[in-house]
Amino acid sequence: MTILFEASKSGTKPAQKNKPMPPQDLHPQHNAWSRSEAEALFSMPFIDLILRAQNVHREHHAPNRVQLSQLISIKTGGCAEDCGYCNQSAHFDTGLKASKLMDVESVISAAKSAKAGGASRFCMGAAWREPKERDMDALCAMVTDVKSMGLETCMTLGMLTPSQAERLSHAGLDYYNHNIDTAPEDYGRVISTRTFEDRLATLNRVRESGMKVCCGGIVGMGEQAEDRIGLLMALANMDPAPESVPINALVPIAGTPLGDSDPVHPIEFARLIAAARIMMPESYVRLSAGREEMSDEAQALCFMAGANSIFTGDQLLTTDNPETSEDAALFARLGLQGE
Repeated sequence: MTILFEASKSGTKPAQKNKPMPPQDLHPQHNAWSRSEAEALFSMPFIDLILRAQNVHREHHAPNRVQLSQLISIKTGGCAEDCGYCNQSAHFDTGLKASKLMDVESVISAAKSAKAGGASRFCMGAAWREPKERDMDALCAMVTDVKSMGLETCMTLGMLTPSQAERLSHAGLDYYNHNIDTAPEDYGRVISTRTFEDRLATLNRVRESGMKVCCGGIVGMGEQAEDRIGLLMALANMDPAPESVPINALVPIAGTPLGDSDPVHPIEFARLIAAARIMMPESYVRLSAGREEMSDEAQALCFMAGANSIFTGDQLLTTDNPETSEDAALFARLGLQGE
């Protein structure tokens, strides 16, 4: 299987600027999103784009429900990769102390707390280039035990071999996260220790094992607007598109090469969310890292644009996240229901 740029997708062709699109034309079939189509979508007036994204969202998802996920770091720091945004890389001096893999019992305890706090999805991340075979038994036990609690499971462990993907799938892992981070054309600026094709190879193995794909990217890393378009094109033109698409706003970390990058304006971030919703209508679009720096109003724009999942809890791997009480207050203001 080749995961990128192949079979037909369900999506929407961009409407002519300032011309309303009839409801029956929202989802014509087409083979793939071309650069001109994607650029036309991004260039729509903001209000028109948000309206269109909200219409697509309501056709495929419950409009006022947001999936609550919780993410923990089961192995922190010391990663051999040189991702320019990441304080867990062994290449950079960020003051982060590396740790060993958590024991299964501690992970299960964290999952129980996540479920008690309202999360329906539990994500486990390890700072590795790839998992070692000696750790696979523990990783599979974590998956099986968390799954038995009735939680949806996701892991991000770096690159996988075919046999590792099969083992995780057999253990019951629902999703495997492996982000492409940025557009293929921009990738070499951000990471040098593995290629874009390496990422696709792991995603193919995930698909072939029967697991669902969680794959997204990061903005605010100094990329150009055309790179954000290229990121969404690469995701939307996968066959099939990822079932889960996390959109992260960079949390700048001192000591990393991208730590002095300027943030993306909230309206442009919401524009990206809206385009993701239109280009991948059936996917969960996850409002992920960076919410701690977003105002309530900025987050509300993202929900209007079609985001329908967040990470709850006060920490994402090694960066801060809004307190659960803050999210509850925001949801109450907006009339949203977590699930």
